[in-house]
Amino acid sequence: MCICGGFIMIASGLSGSGGIAMNLEFSFGRIVVDGQICNSDIKIVRDKLVPDWWRKSGHTVAIEDVQDILDSDSTILVVGKGQPGYMRVTESLKEHLKKNDIELIVEQTSDAIKIFSRLMQEGKRVSGGFHVGC
Repeated sequence: MCICGGFIMIASGLSGSGGIAMNLEFSFGRIVVDGQICNSDIKIVRDKLVPDWWRKSGHTVAIEDVQDILDSDSTILVVGKGQPGYMRVTESLKEHLKKNDIELIVEQTSDAIKIFSRLMQEGKRVSGGFHVGC
């Protein structure tokens, strides 16, 4: 990982997801996944990029917003709540994750990207949703 020009660049090997390498770069308002520039929120469901992630209720993450992650074999969900941290996870989603033994990690997006990358490198079954702005 290196930080240069306001970007956080992270190279992560998805050994737990078939050995695919994924490179993530983040700066406020922009995330780059394996060279694909995304100027809006994204999800990564295991090793698959889901660009333009829209939630039913703006800055709130509910069960229906991450159903594809819940349907995957992920055991960890990392949520990047933006740099100022305005995005929130509903109590019903928290309860659902706990009931289904899925660990939830919620951090500012820059920290969430680092955690997500580390977990992927460790071969964990991790997915994530990342708010790139506020």
